[in-house]
Parts: sequence; C-alpha cells; structure tokens
Amino acid sequence: ATDNSLLGKLASVLPQGYKFGVHHISTAPTKTEPLCSAPPGERDDKTYGESHFLTISIDPREGGSKRASPGADDAKEAGPRRQVLVFAIEVLIFTTAWQTTFFVSKADSTGYLQLLDLPQGTPSPIREVASTFLKYLLEHRRRKNIQSVVNLFARSQAQYLFPGSVENKGKHVLDDWGLVRWWCRVLNPLLEGSKSKPWGSSRGYLMVPGLEVGEMRALTPKTQGSAANWIIGQPLDKISHYVAEYDWVPLRCLIPRYPDDPKSRFRDELDEEASKWKQDMGYWKSVKTLDQFWEMMAYRQECSSGRLTGFVWLVFDSEAQKEDPLKQSLTPSKLTDTPAAQKKKKVLSGRIQSRPPKVKTEHRRQTTKPRPTITPYFYWPEEGRGDRIVEESDFKRIVEHLLQLDFSTLEKATASTRRWISE
Repeated sequence: ATDNSLLGKLASVLPQGYKFGVHHISTAPTKTEPLCSAPPGERDDKTYGESHFLTISIDPREGGSKRASPGADDAKEAGPRRQVLVFAIEVLIFTTAWQTTFFVSKADSTGYLQLLDLPQGTPSPIREVASTFLKYLLEHRRRKNIQSVVNLFARSQAQYLFPGSVENKGKHVLDDWGLVRWWCRVLNPLLEGSKSKPWGSSRGYLMVPGLEVGEMRALTPKTQGSAANWIIGQPLDKISHYVAEYDWVPLRCLIPRYPDDPKSRFRDELDEEASKWKQDMGYWKSVKTLDQFWEMMAYRQECSSGRLTGFVWLVFDSEAQKEDPLKQSLTPSKLTDTPAAQKKKKVLSGRIQSRPPKVKTEHRRQTTKPRPTITPYFYWPEEGRGDRIVEESDFKRIVEHLLQLDFSTLEKATASTRRWISE
C-alpha cells in the first residue's frame, strides 16, 4: 500500500509487528434529502449522500508474542487466519454546492484488542484509527473554496455496533464525560494537522447542554494549540450559507437532520408542535433563538438525568471563504442548474405547453450507474472510496447484519467475524 492510501496511513499509526485486517466499504454519491430546510419560498439545496464503513480486525493468536524471525512468522501463519473484529466506524458524507459534511454516525469497539497484549504506553490504536480515517476522508474530499464540516454527537452507550460485546470484560466502556473527552482527542489532530494544509481557518466547537463554559472547556484537549483551536459553543449560524444570503433565516433552517441524532429529534418535535402555517413560514411555537434551543436541549432525556451528550464540530474554511464567504459560496460552478443560478428567476411569457411526466424506471438501480468524479455538488475521487463500492440498500444490509451477531465471548466473536466478513 502506498503511504497516501488508507492502508498506508493506517499502517503508520497501528502497532508494528502485528497483522490487522482492514475492511472499508462505501457507496457512490446518490441524491438524498437536504440536511437543512431552505427558508420559506426558496428551493432546498441539491444534496448528495455517501456512506462509509470501516472495520479493523486482529488475529488473537498474536497476543503477547514477539516477531523473532521470518521463520517464526511462517510457523504462525501455517494455520488458517483467525480474525476477530475489534473496531468499526460509520461515516456519512453529505455534499452540496456550498459544503461537505462528514457525520460520524456510529463507532464501537469489542474489547478484544487487549488480546494483543500491547506494550504499556502504546498509544490507543482505536483512537489513532478513528482519527486517521477521518483525516483521510477529509483530505481526499476537499474542494476548492468549499467549506468542510466534521460533526458528531458523543453519548455513552454500552454497545453501538457489536451486540453482546459489553459482556466481554476486556471492553472498557467510557462514561459520558470520558467519551466526550475521547472524541475531542480523536478530532484534535485534524485541527492541528490542518495548519500545514491549504485551509484558511480551522476551528473545533464543543457544546454540552447543561454544562457551564468552564466545565466544557475542561473536556477539550490539553495540547499547546488547544485554546486557540477549540471554541466553546456551536457554529450552526456560522456554517449556514443561508445566513450569509438572507437578512433573516428561520431557526429551523439551521438545525440539520441526521439519523439517530438528539437535536434532530428535538427539531422534529418542534415542527410537530407548530401549526402547519407557522411551520411553512419557518416559525416554531416555543423556541425562538439558538440559545433557547440549546437551553431546552439540556432538559431532554438524552441530555438530563445525570446523562451528558456532547455535540462536536470541526469547521474548515478556505482562505478565500475566510475573506468573503458569501462571494465564494456562490461560485462553485457557472452551470445553469446550480443553486446559485436558480435564484435568478426568469419572467415567463407566451403560450403554456404541458410536458409529459417522466417515469422513473431505473430508480432502484441508480447507484450502479457510472458516477462522475466531480460535479458542482460533490467530489468523488478514487483515492477516497472504499475497497468495495456497494448500493445503499446493500450497505444498510451489511451494517444491519453486524447488529444481528454475537460478540459476547471470543469464540462467538470469532465465529461472528467470520460470518460477517464472508457475507
């Protein structure tokens, strides 16, 4: 693997002298629902979605051994490879003409990494893998003069992707405070590494509903540049291109819709609470400002009763965006079908002619069609794709299959790993 490939980058951060299995699957960019609603009377952003799933596995028989010679390696590899999954992460990418958003949907470990009996003081391989994978996707999906945003929410849970793994005594489940702190440490290298990249500015944002500013600050990394890199608060009104284009933007147009996301659920409830007329006009009944939204979030079940949920964003802007975000947000392409061009409404005249409806006969197979590498709405280079490209329905089936397996014991976890990889 080349140093610039995902395998090459993972090899540089994983412990030397051990064999790791890496599986990376992804989907092609496919038109999807927009993350944020457009202001009343405006068209929604044309949005494409892409899914990535990465797993890491080990051979538990390597635990505690030292690689003495090539002959020792050959003897070890004489038997069939026995793999067990130790980590998995799912990242969803949403792209528009103005922004690329990387949403960390799920991440989990099985606890079986401890079987390698790594030397004391070895950096956490799981943290290194998560950080490297996100940095890899970010670097390969960067578009000139287009903002990139990495987003996730951290909420402690015994198991997200590996059923039964909580019964493995080797699995260390972090509490809410520890998990928020862990994710900030995962993401911090992306900020510090961006200083040598062509980003005009990069900032991390942390919001934990219910905590004071000082308490949230204590959760950020303690590196030399941390104080400058991390802002306590949220950037939703700063990363919306609507805010730069309109004098007033309804609050509901700033809250993105993500799968299984607490703030998305709250947004939906506020929509249901509002009358149809008020919802169409962009008004909510009980929440009027972003500050109010986050204050109310602190009282919701996911963020109260002794529970903490941390919302984290990394925002990367180009130098041109830093100087003039509005001007640059309107220059992704001069094609007539871009959102920027659509805002120029033509005055129609003459006779009205009806057009026959288009029948979508190829809808189910659309993800198998060839995709361009670059359009005004997404950039899909070969370097940033998975080892296998699958349709969205197959991707969901693959992840769902993992959720039906059993990782409670090493024997069951090994059998489940074999089943999942062969599937």
